[in-house]
Amino acid sequence: MQLNHEKRELTIKIVYYGPGLSGKTTNLQVIHSRAKPSVRGQLLCIPTHDDRTLFFDLLPVYFQSKSGIKIKIKLFTVPGQTIHNSTRRIVLQGSDAIAFIADSRHQAATENNAYWKNMQQNMLEVGLDPETIPIVIQFNKRDLPDTQTDEELELARTRGKEPVIGAIAIQGIGVLETLLAVLQSAYRSLDARSNISLNLNISETEFLGKIFAQIDTSFTSLKF
Repeated sequence: MQLNHEKRELTIKIVYYGPGLSGKTTNLQVIHSRAKPSVRGQLLCIPTHDDRTLFFDLLPVYFQSKSGIKIKIKLFTVPGQTIHNSTRRIVLQGSDAIAFIADSRHQAATENNAYWKNMQQNMLEVGLDPETIPIVIQFNKRDLPDTQTDEELELARTRGKEPVIGAIAIQGIGVLETLLAVLQSAYRSLDARSNISLNLNISETEFLGKIFAQIDTSFTSLKF
C-alpha cells in the first residue's frame, strides 16, 4: 500500500503469479477488456526473448471515496519462465495481495507446487510474509481434459486458508470472481494492519462497490 497524504491518494498493488502459460496474461486481458475505457490505463507489456510481464493501472483516473481519498489499483503479472526468477522478485516487491494462477490439470500439479514454493521463497526475499500477505488461488483451464474435479477443488479449499476459485479464463469464467476475492482479501489485510476503514473512512462495501461499478460484470455471478 502506498498512501500519499499530501495528494490524499491510496495505491494498492496486486500481482498475478504462477507457472508459464497458466493464464496470468489472460486474466489481465479479460479484466482490462471489461473495465470502462475511462478508468483503465494502457495494457503494457515488457517482453523478454521467451516470456513477458504485463501490467496496467486499473483505475488510473482514480475513484474518490466519500472521505475524499483517491484510490488506484495496480495489477501486474510475473513472467512464468524459470530463468526470469529475478524479475519475479522485482515485480513482487510492495505487493498487497497475490493471485496465484494454477493449471488445474493433474499433469500440472508438480509445476504448480514448484511455483508455489518459488513464490513463497521470493516473497521472503523481498520482505513479504507469506503468512500475512493475502493469497487467492485460481485453478484455471477447467475446460481441458484431466482437470481436477469439483470435489478435488473443494478438498483444496479445506486444506488451506486461501480462497480457491475455478476458472476458464479464456472464456472469462472465474476471472472477475478471482479479482473480487483478491481485492477483498487485500482490503481486509490492510484494514487489519492500518485500520483504513476508520483512518481513511473507506468501508469494504464502498471500496469494492466503487471498483466493480467500473467493470462489466455481466455473465458473472457478481452483483454490484
